[in-house]
Amino acid sequence: MSVEVLDGATIVSFVEDKEAFNGLIHHRFSNLDTNHDGFLSYPEMLKEFQSLRVFETHFGIDVKRDPDELAHVYDSLFVKFDHDANGAVDLEEFRKETKQMMLAMANGLGFLPVQMVLEEDSFLKKAVEREAMKMDA
Repeated sequence: MSVEVLDGATIVSFVEDKEAFNGLIHHRFSNLDTNHDGFLSYPEMLKEFQSLRVFETHFGIDVKRDPDELAHVYDSLFVKFDHDANGAVDLEEFRKETKQMMLAMANGLGFLPVQMVLEEDSFLKKAVEREAMKMDA
């Protein structure tokens, strides 16, 4: 983890860079697709949702959540990704929903820079790294 400064423009710029964004999407999808069938099942996506620990922490402090409440949230997230409701997420569904979520984050952040703690392999960290490389060039 590292503390980084980012704003909505950094995220939008990353999402609009089709080569960088789609490359990361393909890489993340491949890592999540543990059985290599070209689809993400609920258990494969659940591991990713749980690893984010968004609902189990509050400002970095562990919080005990009702397991039924967490299961409902994870079920709802999976449904958001599974656009055709076939019980699996394909690469295009994963790309579209991830893009929507990132653009929603960008919209929420606006254009004022904020400091955030980011996981090393996160989409936001990759956006910050891409922006830093552009500035160094």
